[in-house]
Amino acid sequence: MAAARSRKQSPAPLDVSVSARRAADCPADWLVLPLCELDPARWRLPARAQAVDRALSGRIGEVLSVGDFRGRRGQTLVLYPGEGCKAERILLLGLGEDSELDAEGLREAAGRAIRAAESRGGKSLAILAPSSRRLKTSGVAQALAEGLVLGAYRFDRYQSNGGDDEPRRRVESAQLLFESGDTRAARTAAATGIALSESQNLARDLSNEPPNHLPPVEVAKRATDVAKEVGLKIRIMEPAELKRRKFGAMMAVAQGSANPPRLIVLEHNAPKKGAAGSRGRKTICLVGKGVCFDSGGLSLKPSTSMVKMKHDMSGGATVIGAMRAAALLRVPHHVVGIVGAVENMPSGTAYRPDDVITSACGKTIEVQNTDAEGRLVLADCLHLARTEFDPIATIDLATLTGACGVALGSWSAAVLGNHERLVELLIRSGEKVGERFWQLPLWDVHREHMRSKIADVKQTGGREGGTITAAAFLWHFAGDGPWAHLDIASVADSETGTPLHRGGATGFGVRTLIELLHEIGEAKL
Repeated sequence: MAAARSRKQSPAPLDVSVSARRAADCPADWLVLPLCELDPARWRLPARAQAVDRALSGRIGEVLSVGDFRGRRGQTLVLYPGEGCKAERILLLGLGEDSELDAEGLREAAGRAIRAAESRGGKSLAILAPSSRRLKTSGVAQALAEGLVLGAYRFDRYQSNGGDDEPRRRVESAQLLFESGDTRAARTAAATGIALSESQNLARDLSNEPPNHLPPVEVAKRATDVAKEVGLKIRIMEPAELKRRKFGAMMAVAQGSANPPRLIVLEHNAPKKGAAGSRGRKTICLVGKGVCFDSGGLSLKPSTSMVKMKHDMSGGATVIGAMRAAALLRVPHHVVGIVGAVENMPSGTAYRPDDVITSACGKTIEVQNTDAEGRLVLADCLHLARTEFDPIATIDLATLTGACGVALGSWSAAVLGNHERLVELLIRSGEKVGERFWQLPLWDVHREHMRSKIADVKQTGGREGGTITAAAFLWHFAGDGPWAHLDIASVADSETGTPLHRGGATGFGVRTLIELLHEIGEAKL
């Protein structure tokens, strides 16, 4: 078998800056003019776009007059300005109805601008920031910055020339052009957007990595690199410690693989040694499923279902990305990220259907299907979160069930939990950042359904309500404190391209978790 190509060095991240420079005087390869939908009979350009039109002797107005551009959402038109403008090309970019323009619309517009520039060549662009009825200057700046960084992302580090005969063209810098009085607020907000989107791209990178390049020990190394970069406290539990602490559920999953497991604990705003509690800070735990590759174990997946199982660690990747963002944005809470990194492989040492294993909390589990491994990993991680950190809220993320995709398709993740207020905050946080969650019921009858006849609980609940019964299993290990489970199986990766996503891992959940941490700061659980 041919050796895998070595991972090449990643290119420098997109350089996004804020400027008050006059648009026509901006020496970029592309000048982007985002415009809301125009009435062909009574159109009027925004004031700052009018200044560009005057510099071009009315050429933009001529295009609008003949109806070649209406400003419909996603519509684009390229102009070559010649004299009067220092940019080589002007991109008219449609935003849709002014009354409907929101942060997600601006993110997508920025992503489309990056794609247009890449498709025709050019290393720099400038975007004339539009006004919005629904957003302040800070909201516009953050959304545009997020859209630029997310839209520019691609995972091609194992391709010699990005997969093409010619070297792949990349935009290297982007300026957001605001009025001079708005630049201070815009710079602060853009920096927030950059931190969030680069952290989401980190989660994408981790999930996109081929499984032979990202076994559990490498996940721990990457998490350590992140901790050093942003000042997080990190602790890595290796097999000897996991056995000593009786993490039997996680170790059962790991025992069939030649690659040993790692349990990763990241802390932001960790209390100093000897200090009582967290110095008044609230503790929130984020728990991620980190199954680096899932063959199904002895309950072997069909070959077609095994493809893309590198993405089964997307929940853990999201937690690592969110912890990076929490540190960069100085979230004022004690935030703990816990990732159980394992491989689920078949071998003579693999765990079996009908096994009874003992979890870290002492509860025994009847194994019915070794392909339902993620919930076993999470069971021990949830116990660690509850007993070691006593959080005011725990949120776990996992690509847990195919049933979630059957129920919700690729348009939404599922959210379930034992605390209605926490679930509401998660849904609201997702709405703010453009990530959808749909609540499924979680009742006592579901929890009782997971009782086993020969152990304390059984691992699976049958075909009916698979996403719900998987959450009901986790409920047995989450404790009585506020807890929510996010099943991201249907949204963690996708081959359907969008202005913000080319295919592969999405990094879904990073921005929702950070928004939630801000919401919890204002809310009472």
